[in-house]
Order: sequence, then C-alpha cells, then structure tokens
Amino acid sequence: MADLLRLATAGSVDDGKSTLVGRLLYDTKSVLADQIDAVTRASVDKGLATPDLSLLVDGLRAEREQGITIDVAYRYFATPKRSFVLADTPGHVQYTRNTVSGASTAQLVILLVDARKGVIEQTRRHAAVLALLGVPKLVLAVNKIDLVDDPATVFADISAEFNTLTKTLGWAAEDVVEIPVSALHGDNIASRSDNTPYYDGPSLIEHLESVPVDADNTALGLRFPVQYVIRPRTADYPDYRGYAGQIAAGSVSPGDEIVVLPSGIRTTVERVDTPDGELAVAQAGRSVTLLLADEVDISRGDIIASVADAPEPIDSFDATVCWLGDKPLRPGARLLLKHGTRTTQAIVGALVERFDEQNLTAVPNPETLELNDIGRISVRVAEPIAADDYRANRHTGSFLLIDPAGGNTLGAGLVGDVLTAVEVGAPA
Repeated sequence: MADLLRLATAGSVDDGKSTLVGRLLYDTKSVLADQIDAVTRASVDKGLATPDLSLLVDGLRAEREQGITIDVAYRYFATPKRSFVLADTPGHVQYTRNTVSGASTAQLVILLVDARKGVIEQTRRHAAVLALLGVPKLVLAVNKIDLVDDPATVFADISAEFNTLTKTLGWAAEDVVEIPVSALHGDNIASRSDNTPYYDGPSLIEHLESVPVDADNTALGLRFPVQYVIRPRTADYPDYRGYAGQIAAGSVSPGDEIVVLPSGIRTTVERVDTPDGELAVAQAGRSVTLLLADEVDISRGDIIASVADAPEPIDSFDATVCWLGDKPLRPGARLLLKHGTRTTQAIVGALVERFDEQNLTAVPNPETLELNDIGRISVRVAEPIAADDYRANRHTGSFLLIDPAGGNTLGAGLVGDVLTAVEVGAPA
C-alpha cells in the first residue's frame, strides 16, 4: 500500500464540501488548537450548537462573493497509516476548470452529493470529467444523510443511480464506493456511526487509509522530460553535464540504453544523481539528474525515453480537450501547446465533436467549444512532441493550451480519443 494518497474533492455548491474537508482535518488532528478555538468562537457568535468546521477551509468565500477567480487549494493531513494531499476545488459550475486541475493527478476523488438532492446535473458533469481524466478510484459521499426522512432508502436509491452512471463511464464496481455521511456531525467520517445501521461498510477515513492505490505508471519504459541542463563549470566538476527532471513513467538505471526525442539520438545512462548521492535505480515520480555516456545535443523540452517502447514524435494528432477559456475555441485558433517541459506553437484544426456529459453522447462538428465544454479536436504543432496516448500514461499523454498573448491556460488536453470510453451513443 502506498504511504501517500493524492486525492481531490468535487461536488456542487452547498453540498457541504467545505464542512467535509474541515471535518477530515479536524478528525485527523491536522489543525492547530488556536484555529479550532477561533472556529468555535465564530460558531457560537453565529448561534450554532456545534463548530462550523467549514470555517477551517472556506477562507475563499469572501473572494468568491467579490467575483475573484478561485484556484485549487491544497490541504495536507495524515493518519498513523497514511499521508494525504487533498486538492480542494470549488463547486460552482463555472469552476469546473478547477476540478480538471485538481483531479488531473489524483489517485482518488471524493464526489459529494446532498442526500436531499441526489445525483444532479453537476454530479454527472463531474463524474464525466473524472472518467475522462482517468481517475482510478471514486468515493461518493452522500452527505447530510441525517436530514432525510428515510435515509436507508435514499442512500440505496442514490447509490444505485450512481453505480449505473459510473459503470457506463467505465469504472469497475470495486473502484467505486458509496458512503452515507454527515460532515456536520461526523457520522461515518473517522469512524462508523450508530446513526446509519443500514450501512455496514467502512468510514470515509478507514476507506482512504486502506484503499489500494497503484504506484505511478511503470508499465511503460522510461519517460524523462528534461527540465534543466546542469553544467557547473567549476574546478571540482569541469566536465559535468547532467540533465535534471522528474521521471514521468518507468524507471532508469546506469547502463540503460536510451533515446533522446525528438532528435532520435541514442546513448546510454552513465549515472543517476540526486542531492543525496547516486542511485542504482530511480522510479517514476523521482526527481533526478541523468549523466549520459556521450555528449549529445539535449535541451529543455526534450524527452529521454527507453529504446524499447519510445513514442514516435508527432506534429499532428487528435486530442480530447476540456476548454477552460472564457472566449470560445474556434477552428484555426493559434495557441501555445505545453507538453511536459516543451512549449511550442500550435494550430487547432477541426472541432470534431463536442461531448454531452449529461447524455453521454457526441455532438458532431460543433462550431465552437465554450467554457467547460469537452470535445475532440485536431491539433498541429510547430515542433514535434514525444507524447503517449493518455490512456497509456496520464503524465506524458496530457498537455495544456495557452494564450500566446497573456499566458493564461485556455485548455487541458488529452492525447488520443479518450471520449470513446465514455460515449454510449449518438444524440437523438
């Protein structure tokens, strides 16, 4: 079992997400005593009988009311069994873009629904986005279960509807768990509650502690985007030339034969350096510096890959994109494309289809992609990129589309046609 779990939250407005995140921090003793005292005093001033734990994390509420853009907030907590990094994303429809950002590296997502509302349009939208992003594990937290008259029936009905949805979207039954919770009162958060006798599964934290999580993708050979070329030129290191970055897939050891992409030059790895010394092997996720046997022309943006399964550099390809820009995407748009550590000019060709996440259908040949739309497009780049299909590796199969004028991120792209996994028919 991995020692670290990267997770994210998603849900609609007022589903209790801030309270749930606050409860996770409170129950794992991950907040300071003076913070708890401040929340308790503020809650008393508001006439509440119990502390409003949403105040621990909802410091962005004022900014939201002022119309200021909200980004993803990262929270850190731990139990004796595991450490957690949680990406807390806003629930508003217009911030679906932040859900994409927060869930893009998540191994598990907690998706909240209000027991009184059940599975709604935003729930389906979030589930579709999470499926496209390839999130491996999903928890449906049916919150405010204490506020419905027949909680057992409500929970069963919501679970059945959600299971039908997630099965259609491609998740296996064992990768999706539904848990009835009351974030306000702590039911089924840290421990199983006597208030839900109809539920015999784990509490939320028990599940997060025990859920099996695959290590970063090692099915592929080495994928190492070069971030820096290190040449100290000092008396102690007169000939040192290292290539620094983070391993995106696979592993690397001294003696491995590699190919530099997109140039195609081959050589072997001589050393794997870290600040703590040399390594005999380094796995995906590790930041290292590679020293090679030959002096070759390598710069930032190149990818060092294993010879056995190196991707073929491409300059035109189809991709699925979640459009995050306020202005619509149209055919012919000239943008910057950032893949790994390489940034190059790009032209968007055809808009092949738009994904209807409510009906799980494809709308062919849309004129535009609007904010939060998901669609399949064709792209041509000025410099080839060494990309894998997103379904093979999330890190080397993803890219960003950037406004060349302002530098804002306009789209999150996935190489290949991942929409086929979640489309179940054509529109009527």
